[in-house]
Amino acid sequence: MADKDAAEELKELASTLSSVESVLDIDAMRTEIDQLREQSADPELWNDQTNAQAVTRRLSYLEAEVARVTGMRQRLEDLEVLYELAASEEDEAARREAQAELASIRKDIGELEVRTLLNGQYDEREALVSINAQAGGIDAADWTQMLQRMYLRWAERHGYPTEIYDTSYAEEAGIKSTTFRVRAPFAYGTLRGEHGTHRLVRISPFDNQNRRQTSFAGVDVVPVVERSDHIEIDENELRIDVYRSSGPGGQSVNTTDSAVRITHLPTGIVVSCQNEKSQLQNRASAMSVLQARLLERKRQQEQAEIDQLRGDSGTSWGTQIRNYVLHPYQNVKDTRTAMETGNTTAVLDGEIDEFIDAEIRWLRNQQQDGEHH
Repeated sequence: MADKDAAEELKELASTLSSVESVLDIDAMRTEIDQLREQSADPELWNDQTNAQAVTRRLSYLEAEVARVTGMRQRLEDLEVLYELAASEEDEAARREAQAELASIRKDIGELEVRTLLNGQYDEREALVSINAQAGGIDAADWTQMLQRMYLRWAERHGYPTEIYDTSYAEEAGIKSTTFRVRAPFAYGTLRGEHGTHRLVRISPFDNQNRRQTSFAGVDVVPVVERSDHIEIDENELRIDVYRSSGPGGQSVNTTDSAVRITHLPTGIVVSCQNEKSQLQNRASAMSVLQARLLERKRQQEQAEIDQLRGDSGTSWGTQIRNYVLHPYQNVKDTRTAMETGNTTAVLDGEIDEFIDAEIRWLRNQQQDGEHH
């Protein structure tokens, strides 16, 4: 690339960054940071643990966001200096370094820009992710466990804390279902495009004739309920069962009946939680999962009414969204965005940001098309 082109691109990136700054409203973020710092300095704050945790989480999130944007601005300025230096000294090594940094900044600003698209009603919430084995027998259970690991690794790469509420192990290998929470702002907006059926094609490790096997797992993503959401649950409409937690291979994890399963009779929604030590804590966690499911159900019903008024059948969720082929060739391809990669190992190890970014853009376009019709 000629340096004239680089200067043009730097100008474009600087203007993209300015629009990102105005959409994210960095000034408002700074004001909120000052207010939250004041709150967190108040010794009374920790009298209410839940609120205190929410305050400190929000504060560290905002500080990180502002640092990310200001750091990006600094990198752009430094890069301009590096290009000027390379040109005046005719330094080929500095020029190569500048080009590498330009590619890196281009990618990072692109990711920041994607964040500005997350403006849905619940996008800034934390996420509850459930994965269920579908068709494919033992391979589907193994596939469900592979997907759970993929998302947990993705969260770990980003430094997002996760909490596994429930894992139901399959008889031979893998898991029948799992529910976990991703504790990060915008986790729901970021992950909601993962909702749907994920299909795996590979040589089955469980088939003694080494045949190719196709298996399916369903991923469900819902926003975590906050205090401001009014989800009325009538205790009389619940059936609550307690049982012993079980680990892989059916072994009993603890000897008391502390795991809790709650059935919401009117809707048939069943949730369970077994990760906490006490029945009371498991019941509280299961109730929060149930509330999140009911909130999502309410949101879908409202969306369906809007779509009906608009004469739009809406996108059919629960359809197959991504294919992971490990044999006879290696490829992961998203059916909606056409994003694909041959590096299946990296994807299964949690490198799914490119897929997620493409999904967010795709969902946003769908939304805009819907608004225009």
